Formats: sequence, C-alpha cells, structure tokens
Amino acid sequence: DVQLVESGGGSVAAGGSLTLSCTTSNYANWCMGWFRQVPGKEREGVAAIVILGGTTYYDDSVAGRFTISQDNAKKTTYLQMNSLKPEDTAMYYCAARLGGGSWYALDTNKYDYWGQGTQVTVLG
Repeated sequence: DVQLVESGGGSVAAGGSLTLSCTTSNYANWCMGWFRQVPGKEREGVAAIVILGGTTYYDDSVAGRFTISQDNAKKTTYLQMNSLKPEDTAMYYCAARLGGGSWYALDTNKYDYWGQGTQVTVLG
C-alpha cells in the first residue's frame, strides 16, 4: 500500500505564505495532487503535477498564487502558497494516482491514495 505524509500546515495572516510538503512511499506514481475541503463542501482540486514531464494544473481560485513542485529524489511534492486569503482556509490533502492515461488531473475521484490531511488557517 502507498502511504502519504503531509506536513507544513498552520495558521497565517491574510497575505502571508505557507509551504506544504507531501512525502510518498511509492516511486512510480503517475500524478500527485493537492486537494482541500471545508465543512459542508465537497473536496476540491487545488493543484496537480504529472511526475513524468512535470506538467502542472491549477484550479482557477489559486492560479498565480500557488505553485506545485516535485523533488523526485526525495519523493516529495510541495505546494507553495502565497498571497493567502481567508477563503483558502481548509484541510489540505495530498493524493497520488498510480495510473496514466487521459483524465482530469483535479478530479478527486481519479486518485488512488490519500494522506490524512494538514490544516491551513488564514486569519482575516
């Protein structure tokens, strides 16, 4: 089984920055993604990266503010979050997809393994 471990969550003021990290035990993931969820809402895709080639995808709500990156040697995926807004407050989850093919990279239902989440709180 693939295990994912997130870290880096915390509380920051609006306009601040935070970087999340996700380390995976698998060496052959096709895609890594970051998702977030708040009470009463569906889990939504934030950013994703295709390991082979490095193609990235972002939800419109974070484009230009968040950056996803990958360190293959460390098997770690990062989410650099800048210009944080109160509406970014959520539980952030790291996810891994093992298979390739053509699919929507920010689709929650397309991922195979999930971390337990790290809380991000942006103070207004």
